[in-house]
Amino acid sequence: MNWIPLLKTTFLLPLAFVAAAQIPPSNQGPSGPPVAYSSMSQLNMMLSELEQSAHTAQVDLAKMRIEKWKTDSNTKRQEQANVESVQRNLQSALPEIISQIRNSPENLNLTFKLYRNLDALYDVFGSLVESAGAFGNKDDFQSLGNDLNAFEKSRRSFADRMETLTGAKEVELNQLRTQVKTSQAAVPPVAPKKVVVDDTEAPKKPAKKKSAAKKPATPPATSPPPQ
Repeated sequence: MNWIPLLKTTFLLPLAFVAAAQIPPSNQGPSGPPVAYSSMSQLNMMLSELEQSAHTAQVDLAKMRIEKWKTDSNTKRQEQANVESVQRNLQSALPEIISQIRNSPENLNLTFKLYRNLDALYDVFGSLVESAGAFGNKDDFQSLGNDLNAFEKSRRSFADRMETLTGAKEVELNQLRTQVKTSQAAVPPVAPKKVVVDDTEAPKKPAKKKSAAKKPATPPATSPPPQ
């Protein structure tokens, strides 16, 4: 079929994202204020559903027999590589991200990281579903289609959560700005110090004139004594 080369090229980029997600992220502990019960309860439900979907997908992928598909060997190798990439992600990268989010439930960066990983998984699963429908058996197509829908549901849920967290962070930032402005307004301004400069000059005393030195008086001339 003519669209097979295009299909293989289209899904090379998502595979790169899946591979990148397998790099172990840095550890991040809990931070920030206490998380609201409703937010934590919602997150736990979302993560539990995602873990269940990941487990089911791994079982379905293990049952596939791509070598029996009615297609050329290049397509079989490509789809088998996709399956292996997804399996590594579901067994390693995804559980690591889920664990980090449980430790830091309202970390926006981690939530986005999980969403991006789900986005890549959804793209690769889309390739597998289309290929299974074209070359595989009906059971593979049906089971992979259900897995795809489950990942799409999780992806949308975490997209909505990102929007909610972003709005909450914006409210907190605005409140902090208001508090800073209020604190600054409550502090009385410090009066500037006055520096007095005395620029009046004292009257100069007239310089004393030096008196001329008096010449010694010339003694009177004496007449010679009589002879």
